[in-house]
Amino acid sequence: MAHFGMYTADTDGRDVVAVRPPTGDADPSSILGNVPGSVTHRSRIRRPAVRRGWLENGPGPSTARGADAFVEMEWDEFLPLLAGELRRVVREHGNEAVFGGSYGWGSAGRFHHAQSQVHRFLNTLGGYTRSVGSYSLGATGTIMPRVMGTHWKMFSRSTSWDVIAEHTDLLVAFGGVPLKNTSVNHGGTSDHPTRDALHRLRARGGRIVSISPLRDDTDGAAEWIAPVPGSDVALMLGLAHVLASEGLHDTAFLQRYTTGYDVFERYLLGETDGVPKSPEWAQNLTGVPASDITALARRMARATTLVTVTWSLQRIRHGEQAPWMGLTLAAMLGGVGVPGAGFGHGYGSMNEPGLAPVPYPLPTLPQGINGVSTSIPVAAISDMLLNPGGPYDADGTASTYPDIRLLHWAGGNPFHHHQDIGRLRIALARPETIVVHEPYWTPMARHADFVVPSTTTLERDDLSCTRNDPLLVAMQAAVPPFADSRDDYDTFALLARELGVEYEFTEGRSSADWLRHLYDQWRRFVSDAGRVTPPVFDEFWTEGTFRMDTEDGLTLLSDFRDDPERAPLRTPSGRIEIFSADIESFGYADCGGHPRWYAPDEWLGGERAQAFPLHLIANQPRTRLHSQLDHGAVSLASKIQGREPMRMHPADAAARGLRDGDVVRVFNDRGSCLAGLVVDDRLRERVVQLSTGAWYDPLDPSDPRSMCVHGNPNVLTADRGTSSLAQGSTGQHVLVDVQKWTGELPPIRAHDQPEFVDRGDVRQK
Repeated sequence: MAHFGMYTADTDGRDVVAVRPPTGDADPSSILGNVPGSVTHRSRIRRPAVRRGWLENGPGPSTARGADAFVEMEWDEFLPLLAGELRRVVREHGNEAVFGGSYGWGSAGRFHHAQSQVHRFLNTLGGYTRSVGSYSLGATGTIMPRVMGTHWKMFSRSTSWDVIAEHTDLLVAFGGVPLKNTSVNHGGTSDHPTRDALHRLRARGGRIVSISPLRDDTDGAAEWIAPVPGSDVALMLGLAHVLASEGLHDTAFLQRYTTGYDVFERYLLGETDGVPKSPEWAQNLTGVPASDITALARRMARATTLVTVTWSLQRIRHGEQAPWMGLTLAAMLGGVGVPGAGFGHGYGSMNEPGLAPVPYPLPTLPQGINGVSTSIPVAAISDMLLNPGGPYDADGTASTYPDIRLLHWAGGNPFHHHQDIGRLRIALARPETIVVHEPYWTPMARHADFVVPSTTTLERDDLSCTRNDPLLVAMQAAVPPFADSRDDYDTFALLARELGVEYEFTEGRSSADWLRHLYDQWRRFVSDAGRVTPPVFDEFWTEGTFRMDTEDGLTLLSDFRDDPERAPLRTPSGRIEIFSADIESFGYADCGGHPRWYAPDEWLGGERAQAFPLHLIANQPRTRLHSQLDHGAVSLASKIQGREPMRMHPADAAARGLRDGDVVRVFNDRGSCLAGLVVDDRLRERVVQLSTGAWYDPLDPSDPRSMCVHGNPNVLTADRGTSSLAQGSTGQHVLVDVQKWTGELPPIRAHDQPEFVDRGDVRQK
């Protein structure tokens, strides 16, 4: 099982040579084509390695990270050296000085989940500074619990695709419904139903309005509205103004199920600031004709309308506003909790919204108790490292950044997720030691002092399942471990032995013992709950899968709709908070007490566009999951002269003398990268689209601001949070300009091994 689909692997004994998706998958992901050849790829980390400068100079800040050579070691020398450094940092600086950096996409397995493993290990040592939230949902994860009383329920208990296909008359999709993103789910996925559900909706007579700068953000027939990027909230306000001014809003619903609508309406009609948020006002910001806005609002009021907002809309400055305003618009229509109507967040963002949830907990490795209470927003890593002791605000709380001396990282590549790579590299020069567990020589591994060679999911046994997929899957190793790589669990167990906490970490269990233990715990719970009785572990392992119960036919917030007194929301009022007194009390200039329009920093309507006149959308790629297996066949086939492809409208290409297939330099005042040009009319003029995930490949590895020759857009993005409320990621949008590259094309080295030196040539301090 992979995040992007279930498959059977054919091997030659060393590597996967072919993959076959199950016959029951309605729409298998093409990303599976990246798997063959991945185990023995030249970018694999063969054995433990330590950065030369760390060996020669000892722990401390270093600008050589990312450019230095490495020394490969045997495990029996590497582990005591690493254990000694962990012991030193905790003894001299305390556990708060250790940052347990990780991200959850390293494996679809429940046991060999890198984030769980590193956190469990660090907790046996007394704890660590942690990150909270996610790059995907930084703004949503903060705003929606305050205004809707939940975060995860919007996805895991969302209105099902079957209900939408049967009942929705008008699907108004802000950000579209991008099928490419529905390839993946965080715990694996065995079926991909989105394409078929959209087809069934249309066949029944339903209509789809896709609101996005990219025409192909929705698969198949759809009406396309292409606003100026970043202006979606202004468009929503224009629609809401029509509903309110023409009496098309559901006042009875607003009175019973929401709080604060009257405050919001005064803003909407211009009574508080003298600016009515009319369709004409919205037209000036969005470029969408006022007549089209008015007509769409009236259609929405007449039909069974589902308003959806993709996650991409909240990955910008003031990203809290889009989901909040989308929910407000749905509340004004009165359809929240009605089958086929209401609000949805994340359809087309991942293969979770619209899928039936499993009604019981899943097998989970316990992480233990963290003895450190300190945390930071996940997208504030550079801020933390560059400003120890510095103040910051988040979610109504004033905090200070800890003084981090050691980063222990497993299962993620921040060079894909994080904004402003140049600033990130400067920040990564500050700690005394960086430890990275990785199967591949990713950019993060190249910036480590200790590099731990980890196995991939194909080299170990595991269990896989997720809260919105019916299959519990026995992930059986397809090939032996590559070279000297080890499972992270085994590495942590040996480190724990060196540090005197082996039993606290392992509880006396091997990996195989843990798999059986986690399964048996889960099986007893399911059986005791009076549901089906799963087979014993050995039968399950032989069969390979077990189909769990699911809750089908859900409508989001239907219980709240039926009886808001018996099923109140977990908000201060128990209702949808269109106005939040708590948020208003924080006094943030960039996030007030109700949804409103804030002009973005990076958008075509601002002064910055005079210098950088193109709006770049850095969205998720079609050819891989994030940056995973960027060296795979599907990913490589999409590249142009080795560079990540960037789409541009024909008019913008002609104005710059560019042709399809050219290599171009994409730049602004933060950095630059090379990309391969695709001339395409399926996007708005003055918009370019360059996906994230190309492995960062600097022309000069010693220069943090060096041009990326491979096409990573995060050399361009601003490292600034969504607002003082959420401090979420804003890496979706950035202003740039583009010119043809006329120099000699530099080679792509992203997937090569770094430089190594012999152990005997290094004089260890």
